[in-house]
Amino acid sequence: MDVVQLFGVNVGYHRKLKGMPHEGLVAAAEMERSYVSDLERGTRNPSVAALGRIADALGIEPHVLLLRDS
Repeated sequence: MDVVQLFGVNVGYHRKLKGMPHEGLVAAAEMERSYVSDLERGTRNPSVAALGRIADALGIEPHVLLLRDS
């Protein structure tokens, strides 16, 4: 799995772990719904800024979203 797909899997995992619906993450990260959806599916390459905003919205450190076994 490449790092973009890994990021997407981890975003979805941590979002669900927190019981946060997709729209909740969209609102908390102040991002477009389609962009967050693309990130979770691993079809869009996130910027470092996007990684930070998603991590903040999830209440986790950014590096956690890049770990293989998070």
